[in-house]
Amino acid sequence: ENPKTPPGKHPHFPITPRAKPWPILPSYLPWSLNPTVALRSCEGYFGNGFTRRIDLRRSSVERESGISGGGGWFRCWHSGTLQSSVCEGGRVRMTPERIQMSIGGERLENVIGRKEEEELPEFEAGAFEVDAGERFGQRKLVDEEFLNRFVPQGAISRHTMRGLLDSIRLVGSSEFKCDQWIEEPTLLVTRFEYANLFHTFTDWYSAYVASRVTGLPNRPHLVFIDGHCRAPLEETWKALFSSLKYAKNFSGSVCFRHAVLVPLGYETALFKGLSENINCHGAFAHDLWQNPDDLKTARLSEFGEMIRAAFGFPVGRHRVLKPASGHNILFVRREDYVAHPRHGGKVESRLSNEQEVFDSLKNWASNYLECKINLVNGLFAHMSMKEQVRAIQDASVIIGAHGAGLTHIISARPKTVILEIISSLYRRPHFALISQWKGLEYHAINLDGSYADPRVVIDQLNSIVKSLGC
Repeated sequence: ENPKTPPGKHPHFPITPRAKPWPILPSYLPWSLNPTVALRSCEGYFGNGFTRRIDLRRSSVERESGISGGGGWFRCWHSGTLQSSVCEGGRVRMTPERIQMSIGGERLENVIGRKEEEELPEFEAGAFEVDAGERFGQRKLVDEEFLNRFVPQGAISRHTMRGLLDSIRLVGSSEFKCDQWIEEPTLLVTRFEYANLFHTFTDWYSAYVASRVTGLPNRPHLVFIDGHCRAPLEETWKALFSSLKYAKNFSGSVCFRHAVLVPLGYETALFKGLSENINCHGAFAHDLWQNPDDLKTARLSEFGEMIRAAFGFPVGRHRVLKPASGHNILFVRREDYVAHPRHGGKVESRLSNEQEVFDSLKNWASNYLECKINLVNGLFAHMSMKEQVRAIQDASVIIGAHGAGLTHIISARPKTVILEIISSLYRRPHFALISQWKGLEYHAINLDGSYADPRVVIDQLNSIVKSLGC
């Protein structure tokens, strides 16, 4: 339904490949706008609860006055459940020189010690502009009242998407000059805790939701509106979407035929669920298609399939294991590594005797006689993202101490069993909630401190593998 302007003879984005098609996902349900989606329903939290349309600038095609001149357009879709908005516009110009932040995309070792404040954007007036057509003076697109209603600050100390919207100016066509054009839909994304897997999952999910809510026909391109250095998690960004570029890597002004502003990851249900009671349970999409239920969702399963498909893995509903191949038990490990410029390289231990537990499980698995058990050493810090996703999708059981690496269970298959070892110092509900929202069987071993008795872990695993038919 988005108005389309025929491409003019402008310089094009020089390295944009063709947009990737959306894969076929077994858990997919249509994202078409349904104004009757209930407030704080599962679809409101995880799907298209962005039911209120606010037209800030209609395209010349939509305006009844018949004004010609190919002016731009801009609108937002607001979710009363998430208190967040997905905004989109056409003929939007970005001037990187008016965004104050580091260049971004550098090698980590070249920017050790750089402060986070330098990596987050500060927008000057006119950092973004929308073509308002002929005979138009310059003015702001939105006022503070709009921002407070539709992009509230909330508990976020530095709301970058609010800052971006606040910078947008409407300008006349005579002032709307572009050094290069990007013709295909493009997401504008700001990341905060970009080296942390849990927080990056919230960004991936928000970007996916924004793409679906705005009805993009193919997977969009990405522009990072931040100055973070390169990180291993970029591998998944590149797999999910069609291309990736940092805003400050452009020279001169860039005009987007269709730009989509992605809400911050902090505004997703994945993050809000840590402090709000989101009473949703995972279900099969086929069942929900026939019997919609406000307390059930297939959206996280859909997104997990999206990640697997993006890496070229099969996304059939049921895992078929050859009896001879046995069951993989994936032990997600916590390792020391330098995550970002301000990181000392030491990962805080949530399981003080992790190696002892792993060695005990290895001995148990090798002597288990009822069926073949393969204990997989999940040293994720030394594996590519694709290898990590492969290990997750091949696992019958995923075990690990509380830590961001367990967020990968979003990509787990429907029958996977989760066993979380929880230190008394880190009793937070991240992975119990994700398991609930995906409909996965979940077990927890709550420790008095950070030491786990290997016999207790083995007893729990014995019970789990017996339930799998061993």
